[in-house]
Amino acid sequence: MPGRSQPQLLHVAVDTGGTFTDCVWMDRGQLRMFKVFSTPHDPSLAIVEALAKISPASPVILLHGTTVGTNTLLQRQGARVALVTTAGFEDVIEIGRQARPKLYDLFFDRIEPLVPADLRFGLNERTAGDGEILQEPSRQDLELLAEKLRQRSPEAIAISLLFSFANPKTENAVATALKTLGLPLSVSHQILPEFREYERTSTVVVNAYLQPVMQHYLESLESRSRSQHRSSHKSRIFVMQSSGGITSLASAAREPVRTVLSGPAGGVVGAAAIARRSEFDRIISFDMGGTSTDVALVDGEVRAGSQAEIAGLPIGVPMLDIHTVGAGGGSIARFDAAGALRVGPESAGADPGPICYGRGTQPTVTDANLLLGRLQPQRFLGGDFTLDLERTRRVVAEWLKRHAARLTPEQFAAGVIRVVNSTMEKAIRVVSIERGYDPREFTLVAFGGAGGLHACELAEALSIPRVMIPALPGALSAFGILVSDVVKNYSRTVLWRVAAKLPKQQLEKEFATMRRRAEADFGDEKRKGAIAHQGSVDVRYKGQGYELHIRYTGNLIRDFRDEHQRRYGYSYPERELELVTLRLRSTIKSPQRRIAARTTNHAGTAAQACPEGSRRGRPGRAKLGSAAPDRVEVHFGGKKSATAIHARGSMKIGKKYSGPAIITEYSATTVVPRGKRFWLDKWENLRIES
Repeated sequence: MPGRSQPQLLHVAVDTGGTFTDCVWMDRGQLRMFKVFSTPHDPSLAIVEALAKISPASPVILLHGTTVGTNTLLQRQGARVALVTTAGFEDVIEIGRQARPKLYDLFFDRIEPLVPADLRFGLNERTAGDGEILQEPSRQDLELLAEKLRQRSPEAIAISLLFSFANPKTENAVATALKTLGLPLSVSHQILPEFREYERTSTVVVNAYLQPVMQHYLESLESRSRSQHRSSHKSRIFVMQSSGGITSLASAAREPVRTVLSGPAGGVVGAAAIARRSEFDRIISFDMGGTSTDVALVDGEVRAGSQAEIAGLPIGVPMLDIHTVGAGGGSIARFDAAGALRVGPESAGADPGPICYGRGTQPTVTDANLLLGRLQPQRFLGGDFTLDLERTRRVVAEWLKRHAARLTPEQFAAGVIRVVNSTMEKAIRVVSIERGYDPREFTLVAFGGAGGLHACELAEALSIPRVMIPALPGALSAFGILVSDVVKNYSRTVLWRVAAKLPKQQLEKEFATMRRRAEADFGDEKRKGAIAHQGSVDVRYKGQGYELHIRYTGNLIRDFRDEHQRRYGYSYPERELELVTLRLRSTIKSPQRRIAARTTNHAGTAAQACPEGSRRGRPGRAKLGSAAPDRVEVHFGGKKSATAIHARGSMKIGKKYSGPAIITEYSATTVVPRGKRFWLDKWENLRIES
């Protein structure tokens, strides 16, 4: 009707975790959040339910961080994949590299490839390293290949021919011939036009393995979300990529391999964005959730690497350098065969959850924190969900008795905390000390529902001078997704040798080709906004086997040698270089970037939002500031200490407080030991220092 105002698009970011699904959105200039229990059997159910509570009528732009790809790989529940490759190279994905993950384990079992031998098909063709076609497959060869595939009934097909990155002509011919099968195709020169046939083939196989699963999930999510909104024709879904930027639903369904670190990438982006406001640009992000802990190092800016390994499988698409360990709030504690205490990687997840949620029967890290007084039963999720301390103490005592452990529940809980802290400390060392960085020069930015419970002890162990708990800690990954830019990544292997002078003309020509492709792809998705392009080059010394990723500037040679010196402790001033792979990252800035880091907790409760909420723990309506005394007894280092309780929302900006203290809020709890000072800065980020 003329004159009637159109409903405003509501941008909602959703991060699906192992225990909770977090939602973050803007409401009249304020950031708001909402947490519901995840639904592991179908993550879209929790998302759609949350969207219905947040915005029953407004059209929604859903920005989604998903663990579907990661879980599919970890659980090996993907599609039945066929691999088409150059004859003689069918076993590349099984032979792999010579490196042994466990050098001295005589009984180590290698990771089985995702494609069994009877689904690998060799094609009589050959392309040379310089792109020359030495042998083309005949029409009969392609028809016979299609017929063999039809008889084997795969659910997806991966195509990875030797040197296709140098000349994709034959791969295109194969893809055209196989389109008649009506199956999802993953073609290597489209997904990863780079050398190293093992990594390229593995990446393409992973993409094919995930395609049917991710496509079904995203289509289901889109269908369900549209059914919830009357203005569904304006609602759209975008997905977070492992590289730290969002992409369209269609692109994510077509190349799901780019989403395997979707949720953790949002956490790194969010941590860097909020830390920058508090004038910290060198940080170690520490995201401890219900199932795992993700750590990453940011030195000035968030950067994506080009090689990673997920579930033992190499993946070559750009992704942030995130190290993940199986240590979270839901990680299960146990005694091994030798009687040693172990924690994780198995997790109680959302169902049944920790003992204190009301249904679990195995002790977890969350239960340990509750037994030690670090979690306050009446202050969990802002007082809207009460943890069952009595049940936890009783069940843990019975569990210890069954295992003949002569420990009190509190002694056992202290051991659990020490073990899980040790695991997470090793993870931080991997991304800092093992990369040539001194953690004493960084700030530990801790978030996730459990991050604040362990951050100070980890900082003390690694001599990190300060800890920052950002505003919105329990949903910072969702916040990072909300403020992420739209990103597309392109690459091409060139293998050029350089003595003293860069081939700038050739470089500019190749980057110009990639820029045109990026602009065309953004145009196809009807994306508006200025496109920023950033080139980079993988560089190595002649004869080396691996490269360093260097931003493309006029000082590329000098920058490489400086980075080589920093990373490895030496460089060769006169040695010839090789420019291996050219990369382009094309970005459209997010309109949400300027969001203030101020939050207003949603009034709803996790128990109300979850269909089984009434069976999890003892749902309560206690309000912050009235549910517990101002001081409680908390275990620190095996001793009880009278500890102050602060509701974060009632703390004054800039006022200095002293530990020991427990700081509670809707999405997280923070533990501050004795000898530490803490305060809220002007951005409402909690800063903790000695």
